[in-house]
Amino acid sequence: MEDLRLSPLRQGSLKPSLSGKSTPRGSPTFRRVRTPRRDGKGSVGAVQWFRSNRMLYWLLLITLWTYLGFYVQSRWAHDDDSKVEFLRFGGKLREDGLLVEQNKRVVDSVANENSHSVVDNTNIVKIGVNKRMHVSLAKKEDGTSRRSLSSRRRTRKAGRRKRNVRKVVEAKDLEEQDSELAKTNVTYGKLFGPFGSLEDRILEWSPQKRSGTCDRKSDFKRLVWSRRFVLLFHELSMTGAPISMMELASELLSCGATVYAVVLSRRGGLLQELTRRRIKVVEDKGELSFKTAMKADLVIAGSAVCASWIDQYMDHFPAGGSQIAWWVMENRREYFDRAKPVLERVKLLIFLSEEQSKQWLTWCEEDHVKLRSQPVIVPLSVNDELAFAAGISSSLNTPTLTQEMMKEKRQKLRESVRAEFGLADKDMLVMSLSSINPGKGQLLLLESAALALEREQEQEQAAKSNPSNIKNLNGMRKEKISLSVKHRLRGSSRKMKIVSPAIDNPSVLSATGKRKLLLSGNLTQKQDLKLLLGSVGSKSNKVAYVKEMLSFMSSKGNLSNSVLWTPATTRVASLYSAADVYVTNSQGIGETFGRVTIEAMAYGLPVLGTDAGGTREIVEQNVTGLLHPVGRPGNKVLAQNILFLLRNPSTRLQLGSRGREKVEKMYMKQHMYKRFVDVLVKCMRP
Repeated sequence: MEDLRLSPLRQGSLKPSLSGKSTPRGSPTFRRVRTPRRDGKGSVGAVQWFRSNRMLYWLLLITLWTYLGFYVQSRWAHDDDSKVEFLRFGGKLREDGLLVEQNKRVVDSVANENSHSVVDNTNIVKIGVNKRMHVSLAKKEDGTSRRSLSSRRRTRKAGRRKRNVRKVVEAKDLEEQDSELAKTNVTYGKLFGPFGSLEDRILEWSPQKRSGTCDRKSDFKRLVWSRRFVLLFHELSMTGAPISMMELASELLSCGATVYAVVLSRRGGLLQELTRRRIKVVEDKGELSFKTAMKADLVIAGSAVCASWIDQYMDHFPAGGSQIAWWVMENRREYFDRAKPVLERVKLLIFLSEEQSKQWLTWCEEDHVKLRSQPVIVPLSVNDELAFAAGISSSLNTPTLTQEMMKEKRQKLRESVRAEFGLADKDMLVMSLSSINPGKGQLLLLESAALALEREQEQEQAAKSNPSNIKNLNGMRKEKISLSVKHRLRGSSRKMKIVSPAIDNPSVLSATGKRKLLLSGNLTQKQDLKLLLGSVGSKSNKVAYVKEMLSFMSSKGNLSNSVLWTPATTRVASLYSAADVYVTNSQGIGETFGRVTIEAMAYGLPVLGTDAGGTREIVEQNVTGLLHPVGRPGNKVLAQNILFLLRNPSTRLQLGSRGREKVEKMYMKQHMYKRFVDVLVKCMRP
């Protein structure tokens, strides 16, 4: 038994065979024959590895799903037929969805045909002034397979949407039309423009091509980069203050800042222009605007009308006055009275001219208002688009659009627009662009133009009745009889010749009422006087005042034949190019500054302005233009100045050339933003 017992060493010597039996160590063994199964084993391993890596599995599914989504979206956006297929449900066409799509196409087609319509959440499309078209969304007429939502579901769905959502579809350059006066030739006689498409075609450039115009090396760019600004608009009319604020917002965006616009009144036509320039407009002027302003580095208010919003804002945020710069662009006592309660609380006041600053400081002293800091003067400037079209160096110039090329294009634009007006080359076009109200003095301008035309007709009749005057005049010219007078221009003293003794009053009246003998005239070439007035349809116009002007024109007979009208628009380069003389006839204490004044001077136009306000700082008597008193006493002087420039084309060119030089030295964009640096340093958060 002991011999048969195996030792522990022997137990470990047994090896299993293929059959499962144990064999002794010394016995022959069967070798396992292995067949190659690499392919099968590899594929099974790949499947097992793929199953074990679930992350890869989900990534593949997400990729396929994303691709499918992009494909569906692309088909939906670019193939109208596929939209019908997507509207099918259960093999049948969903008629409610199809009606939505069809009605949407109707709305879009109406908006394209009539660019002056409004589509809002009441499902009404307003066309023109008095026409309406009702659009019923998601509604089936036959009622057979009707799928209408219940009133509760409609209420819930409407509650999820934002309130007061409107889609405004209007002409890009036109301001909203005044509902009380039809903007037609029947009302105004001769209505022309706007000429935006003509500008694009001739200049081969449009505002849509406008890229960043920021001077990357300027201090202004360095201070505003990555900062947050809130700009406060009192309205969106196409007048000086809103347009200046819009251009400031565009420049801030171009220099890398974040800009929000708070609009107190959406009256006017600049909303779409703000959208085109990608300026974010805050939805309301209440709590949301206050919260937005609290997060800003600087709040810039663009009118004295903003006083109520500033007062409410500082009630919510008492320390908010330290981050408000108030750019006041009005110069009348009623605006000061409105702004007086909050003048002491804002950080800084900004004025447009020395005259305005002195006037407001006088009112503050009279009413014992103490300002927190000394006001800063920041005049307005000519924007890049107008400077570019005028042939002045700007950030928009390129090697293919140089200054000389733009001057040639501007001459072509002038010829095309004057052809639209029906003007000859010798005719003189006098222009005045502003909102039509008593403060701008358009009625007084009409009276002056009527007086000038009457005098011109009297002289023509006198010449016809007494031809000997013309013979005597020709004899004088042959003998070269001239009267030399010293005519003092600022900075120079020259001798001028008067060769028009047939004119019964060749001298013009200065702003002080004294007669001055200026330059010579030429009676041999007759020139017609035409007057162009804007801005028709502006929401800032006073309807009663416009009607008074139209009534005066009808009472003066032939005056209507000499008056042209143009609608409110931001595309004014064509109008400045076509004009020969510009008139700023602001009444009262005068224009605060006169943005249109420097724009006209940039296009080489002499300016006939009132001797008051900021106009007196811009227009230098006998250098860049001629001044006249305010009110009806100034009508006679203005009529004399118009006749003088009508008879002296060379003088018009001389005054216009000097005005253009002054604008290039003082009123370009870089000059304005250089002064604005002081505002940023004093007011903006560190």
